[in-house]
Amino acid sequence: MTERRAAKIPAQKQKSQPGKTKPMRPQPQDSMEGYKAGGKLEGKRAIVTGGDSGIGRAIAIGFAKEGADIAVFYCDEHADAKKTKQMVEAQGRACHLYDGDIGDAGWCAPAVEAAVKALGGLDILVNNAAEQHPRERLEDISPEQLERTFRTNLFGMFHVTRAALAHMKKGAAIVNTTSVTAYRGSGHLIDYASTKGAIVAFTRSLAQNLADRRIRVNAVAPGPIWTPLIPASFDEDKVEGFGSDQPLGRVGQPDEVAPSYIFLASEDSSYMTGQVLHPNGGEIVNG
Repeated sequence: MTERRAAKIPAQKQKSQPGKTKPMRPQPQDSMEGYKAGGKLEGKRAIVTGGDSGIGRAIAIGFAKEGADIAVFYCDEHADAKKTKQMVEAQGRACHLYDGDIGDAGWCAPAVEAAVKALGGLDILVNNAAEQHPRERLEDISPEQLERTFRTNLFGMFHVTRAALAHMKKGAAIVNTTSVTAYRGSGHLIDYASTKGAIVAFTRSLAQNLADRRIRVNAVAPGPIWTPLIPASFDEDKVEGFGSDQPLGRVGQPDEVAPSYIFLASEDSSYMTGQVLHPNGGEIVNG
């Protein structure tokens, strides 16, 4: 893997979510350069939500390197999505793009149907798409923001998974993205952290529900990772030095998180379900 450096993140800000990769300084490490594949997902078909950039891009490329074809669900960052498609196809795998709002229940089922038809089946679902909106006080979180955050982060996950299960058979895998904030909380991301806590419960409950069907459900709880969502969420002073307070002394990179998803999607984790992995730079959490 590429050498990781404890470079300080400079102050920067993007005006809208989910954010774009091109303006970021430094560029995130999200291409899985140097990753040594072992055919762990040969012939598999995967949907990755939020797969246009950041962690989702690294997952898509990592899955492709391991032999999977990919369908990427994303919001409206078309340039990033096209770049991810090119990088997946460079691995000799198919990549299909579907833009829309997973917070809209009416969009999810047709998108899943289209993706499954294009892929020829479905073996892996990665629920990764999310949004966050920092607020200093609970009173600053409007009912509209609260509902929007839950619709994207939790309800969207529910709707996509519900549609996907119609096509998933014994041996399939679901991997959800939660967050370190689900375990330690976040005073300025109350609604976001609440959705991530709900995702932990959703993962554990769905794992029990699907055990008889032999479909495994696990999650990953990243810590501070350098993705477009960070400068698109926080003010410049909050972005500066992002992640430097972690025990390892630096921000994490998407390429360092994606292997957790590869492990949970593959037979290497065949005796794991209802569990959460914690690539977070050394922060100790329960769970």
